[in-house]
This record gives sequence, C-alpha cells and structure tokens, in this order.
Amino acid sequence: EPEAVFRTITARLVKKSGMGFAALWKLDPQQRLLRLEAQSGRKPSLPPEFDRVTLGSTLLGRTAVSRKPQTSLGAARAKTDGKAARTADPLMGWLRERKFGFAATYPLIYQKKLEGVLAVGSASPPKKEFLPLFHFYARFYAQLAALAFHNTSAFSETEQSRRRLAFQVEAAKALSSTLDLSELLERILDVAKSQTAAERGTLYLVDRQTKEVWSLIAHGLGGQEIRQSVGEGLAGHVVETGEILNISDPYRHPRFNPELDKKFGFRTRNILSLPIRDKAGEIIAALQLLNKADGDFSAKDVEFLLPLSGHIGLAIENAQLHREAVEKQRMERELSVAQQIQNGLLPESVPKLEGFDIAVLNQPSLTVGGDYYDFLSLGPQTVLTVVADVQGKGVSSALIMSNLQATLRTLVGHVHSLEKIAESLNRLMMEHTRSERFLSIFLGLIDIGRRKIHYVNCGHSIPYLLRGEEEPTGLREGGPVVGILEEARFERGQQALQPGDLLLLYTDGITESMNAQQEEYGEKRMLDVARKVRERAARDIVREIGADVARHARHGDHPDDKVMMVVKVT
Repeated sequence: EPEAVFRTITARLVKKSGMGFAALWKLDPQQRLLRLEAQSGRKPSLPPEFDRVTLGSTLLGRTAVSRKPQTSLGAARAKTDGKAARTADPLMGWLRERKFGFAATYPLIYQKKLEGVLAVGSASPPKKEFLPLFHFYARFYAQLAALAFHNTSAFSETEQSRRRLAFQVEAAKALSSTLDLSELLERILDVAKSQTAAERGTLYLVDRQTKEVWSLIAHGLGGQEIRQSVGEGLAGHVVETGEILNISDPYRHPRFNPELDKKFGFRTRNILSLPIRDKAGEIIAALQLLNKADGDFSAKDVEFLLPLSGHIGLAIENAQLHREAVEKQRMERELSVAQQIQNGLLPESVPKLEGFDIAVLNQPSLTVGGDYYDFLSLGPQTVLTVVADVQGKGVSSALIMSNLQATLRTLVGHVHSLEKIAESLNRLMMEHTRSERFLSIFLGLIDIGRRKIHYVNCGHSIPYLLRGEEEPTGLREGGPVVGILEEARFERGQQALQPGDLLLLYTDGITESMNAQQEEYGEKRMLDVARKVRERAARDIVREIGADVARHARHGDHPDDKVMMVVKVT
C-alpha cells in the first residue's frame, strides 16, 4: 500500500537520524501545488493548512522550483515574530513556534522528473562534522520516496489503463456476440460515461435518406428524439467533417444550440463529440458526452473512446445485417449473413510486403467456421501474422473466432509483447468460456527490414520453414493451447529468414484430412508437395497443396475447416 510505504520512509528517517519530524509532499503539476502524503515526528502533527501547499516563495516551494535542497539553521533563535513568520513562510513559522533550530528540504527526483519534496526538522542541527553525512543520508531517503511516488503514479495509470482495456475487450466481445443494438449500445454508453466521468451521453445515428442525424440512444431526454440536419449543430458538424470536438465552454461555441438545454432543463458545461465510422471508413454516427465531473475532457478520454467508436460502428453494421436476416425469416439467410460477417472480419487481401510473397487458403467446412487468420500492421516494417483454430466448427466456433478477432485487435493496440498477448488471450478465454472451449494460435511477427520472424506458438500445428536441401525447421517455441491452463506461460522464439525460404502456416484441417480408409493426409505429404513446387509463386504453392488435400479426402467423411498461409522470402 503506497500510504504505508510513505509512512515507513518518514518514520525511519526520524528514528535513524534523530530528527524531530519528517514529512513528504507529492507534486500535483496540473494545479501547481504539493499534497501532504505522510509525516512522522515526536511533536504535534502538521496542521491541516499544510495538506495542500502552493508553489510560492516558501521553503517547500523554493525546493520544488529550484530542484535543489534547502537548509535553514537557527530557526528557533530567529527574532522574527511568529505570526509574521507564518505569513512569510507557513512551514518556517510552524517550526519556530515549536522551537526547531534546524530545517532542511530535499527535492524528490526520479528520472529527471520532480515527484515531490521531503522536509525534516529538529531542535538542533547535526554536528558540523556530521552534517555532510546527514545530507547524504536524507538524500538517500529522498531517492526512495521519489521512486515510491513514481511507482504509485505508474501503478495508478496502469490500473486505469487496465480497467479501460478490460472494458474495451468486454465491449469488443459483446459487440461480436449479439446484434441487439439498442440494449447493447445503451450498456456501452453507460460504461463510456462512467469511464470518462461524464454526466450524460448521446449516440446520434446518420439517416442517409433524410440527410439528418437523430438520437438513437440518449440520456436525460425522457424518450424524446433529437433530429438535426447533417452539418447543423455539433453532432451534425462532426458527422459532416469527421472532426473531433472537445469544447470546454459550449455557450461560446458558434455551433452550440442552447435551446436544447432550455428544452430539457439542463446546463451543458463541456462537450466531447467524435465520429463513428464503419469498416469502410464512412461516418455512420456521432458519439457525444456531456459535463465531465472533474474539469474538461482530456486527450486520454479521446484515446479511450476512439477504439470504442470502432466497436460501435461494427455493432451498427452487424445489427443492420441482423435485421435483414430477421425480416426474411429464413435460417439460410441468417447463416449467409453470419458468413458475410465472418468474411468481413478476415482480411480482404494479403499484404504486399517488400521481399515477401504471401498467399492464403481458407476453406470452412460449413457455412461459417472456427479457423482464423489475420495480418495486423504494427508499423512500416513489422506485420503480425496470425493463424488460429477454435475447437469444433460451425456457428459456435465462428462466434469464438469473431470474439478472438476483436479481442486480438484491441490487445495489439495496447500490449507490445507477443508473450503478454498470448497470456492475455488465455486469461480472457478462461474467464469467458470456463475452460469449456479452447483454441490454438500462432502469432508470428515479421520484421521486414531485418528479415526475421519472432513468434509464439500456443499449441498450434507446427509451422515449418523450408530452406534449400536442409531438413524443415519447426517453429515450436511458445506454450499450451489457449483456454485450458489458468497460469499458462509462453515463450517467444525467433528465426532468421533468407531469400528462397518458404514458411508454411496451417490449421489441422490440412494435415488431419482423412480419406475413406481413415488415413490422415499428414505433414510429410504436405512438405513433399511444397518442396516440389517451391520455386513457384506463393499462390501456386497454396493452390497445389490445397488440390492435393482435396484429392486425398475426396471420399472421406470427416471434413474440417482449413486454413493455409504460405510466406515466401524473395
């Protein structure tokens, strides 16, 4: 607990150094003041006036501004009147009233950043010959306190990011698993309000036929609907331009309509409004939040809401597809819509990478399947390739696959370690399927410039690297399948890539395809075909292996989803 750490530092400093008191203040840079965090001593505690100290011309303030220690000797012998001393410097006045003859303050600095101030005082100063040693000792505790303050701030920010990330993941999973638009968006809007400390929220949907925006979900309107022309008002402007508006004083903004406040008996203090886009990048809605509780909306609020806006856009699209299926009242149509949604989650084309030729085979055994592949660009020189296989097949596996796609894209935006991504996927899978379903996944990060692949293999079918006449190299490093072991840990492997190398990624639907005699196709046959055609383009290699698998399983009765990805280094 941070408070216990701070109390321990001040208590030990008093006990070990013989000081009469020690206190720690943490810097609040936004409000330019110091907040008292802990104090220890043999005399009465600091009064409430020292809980918040401004950065004025005081001993504490001078220490914070100059970032240098300050020392005051003979405080108790000063002839300055006590009240006058309090006015000039409250801390020095308090020390004089209690007959302290020595006071020193030290800046708390960690990695060149000021974290706060440490103050100590005693009835008499240390002996002259021991004064340098005392300063060294006090600065040591100042460094400990600076580290403690830094860790507290870092933990607080990490915890807030974790909570927001957890909500992002939950929102992504919910949006991928249901198409009840009104109920879903109402719940998400509630959490968006709580995460940004907003008083109200409204989601405006674009009506293309009437060229209007209307309040699909709105808090505080009593069921009444707001309609505005595209380009009119703040929401209409956001929809028309795609601009993010963060307004601290709406009544001064020319596009704000105060009549809505009058109509609904409300007073708008600040507004954050941002566009909602579909997968094609077209603006289909606007999200608007009102009246942040503790000041104005911040850049972190915008950073949190931007991924959420993408999920809302996906939810709206999915809901519209669902409504079409319900209207036709046919299961075939519903499956067709589900197939469209799943295909929309998969890449429309393979990436064109300098020095690499990539091709993919994707064959679900039913209308929808549980095999998954993806390419996620992490920068101009790095691409994350993903191949996964959800246990089972059909609609249930497809739902988990879609959840995986949404969750993975959210994690990649916040977590920059393949091992941590795998651990997060495993934890979330355990929480939401209760070990009843699992999946295997291969995460391969291609470093284009350095010609390397970093990877984590989570119980997936072993990818193979073919190089010249050498024996194929299996990419095995990683860990168990995702969703079985609660405390699973994963290791990362890497492999250098050379021109002419051939990398085969696949799901077990390829190698476990069976013929009428229940004989599996197998890795050896797959590798033999790959060797024979390795000089050809990646799309031809995929086509030849796929055709050979089809010939082998022509009369078999155990079809499975099939995904194969070929990466050829040119």
